[in-house]
Amino acid sequence: MDLRKLKTLIDLVAESDISELEVTEGEGKVRIVKSQPQYTMAMPHQMMQQSPAMAAPAAATAAPAMAVEAPAAAPLDAGHKVTSPMVGTFYRAPNPGASNFVEIGTTVKEGQTICIIEAMKLLNEIESDKSGVVKAILVENGQPVEFGQALFIIE
Repeated sequence: MDLRKLKTLIDLVAESDISELEVTEGEGKVRIVKSQPQYTMAMPHQMMQQSPAMAAPAAATAAPAMAVEAPAAAPLDAGHKVTSPMVGTFYRAPNPGASNFVEIGTTVKEGQTICIIEAMKLLNEIESDKSGVVKAILVENGQPVEFGQALFIIE
């Protein structure tokens, strides 16, 4: 197999959610396996064995974070959610120097391009599936998105 094809296949596996790829070409066979990151988690009984002095700062830190998240959850219930049709990277503008497709408060029409999702080096324009006013933008520019993840709230 050509070295350029092999590099392209490695890049595709690295940038996608697949964990392995096997390709047979003629008598040659290539198998690419993406290594999985190793995560370690503290077990609940280990967390309970912490001294009270160490547990108190953790609880104090967690409380303000929950207070910040609660108001942000309220707008998700009201309005129409525009969701991601694919896994990829979310972009608010057609290119880095251009202005964003929409801002909060922008009136959009059904079929109007509201963002781009890049998937496997392809830029996919995402259109609004409802007319209305953009009430919330739920994803930061350049962030990865999942299939079905809410991107915008339109009322």
